[in-house]
Amino acid sequence: MRFFVTIIALSLYWHPATAQPDTTGLSFNKPTGFIPVEKTVFYKLGDRTIPIKILQYGDVRDIVYINVHDSEPTSVEAAKLILEKTGGTLIRIENRAQRNIRFKLQNLTYMFDPNRIFSRAGISQTLKYTGRISNPAIDEIEKFGDRLLQFIPENVSCVIALHNNSNGAFSVVSYLPGNDRQGDARAVYADSLQDIDDIALTTDSVLYHKMADRRYNTIWQDNEKARKDGSLSIYCGEKNIRYINIETEHGKLNQHIEM
Repeated sequence: MRFFVTIIALSLYWHPATAQPDTTGLSFNKPTGFIPVEKTVFYKLGDRTIPIKILQYGDVRDIVYINVHDSEPTSVEAAKLILEKTGGTLIRIENRAQRNIRFKLQNLTYMFDPNRIFSRAGISQTLKYTGRISNPAIDEIEKFGDRLLQFIPENVSCVIALHNNSNGAFSVVSYLPGNDRQGDARAVYADSLQDIDDIALTTDSVLYHKMADRRYNTIWQDNEKARKDGSLSIYCGEKNIRYINIETEHGKLNQHIEM
């Protein structure tokens, strides 16, 4: 079978040119290291003006953290604590602490999931799911997605997506044989001692094996066969960009920092 569950984790080493910051042993009680330089880009989408925050910590620009769901603040808080120590870039959408973005265009209201906007097919799916679709709305949302991608440099070493979830709603179990997302995964490591809701999903084999080796629930996305839902993970998989989504339950700050 193409799909398999990893039982034994593998120990791999990074090539120096692609090494990522290692936060092992970092003390988060010490004074802040990098102070972020913040700028805000105001994007006009229909009747809405959506703030896009870009926070730059130090000179590290090839490690990019991104948060597209403004209703998942634990992940952002964790990322900021890491970035203060390691440096890097944080991109986040401000959306009134809501997951989906709502806007009006030509007197009609539309709503979409901002993690489903990195392909026209994904935009169509999310608009249908939330209730209304039109070609003008698809065009406007596609432009918004393209603008977000412009903040990720071409030479990025890794895109780290920041997410939180609710208990039991979305977990590593979703990717195990017989479940809804089985076909999206090339491999899965599910650890019996970890909360099923705390997961890492990656496009990259090395990151998959490193996370599984540390006994975190980890999904290696099948970049060819995973459903084309317009998510950032699918976009990065198609573009051969190293990507990892770190996702824990809401409020589990220490777990998110550790992962």
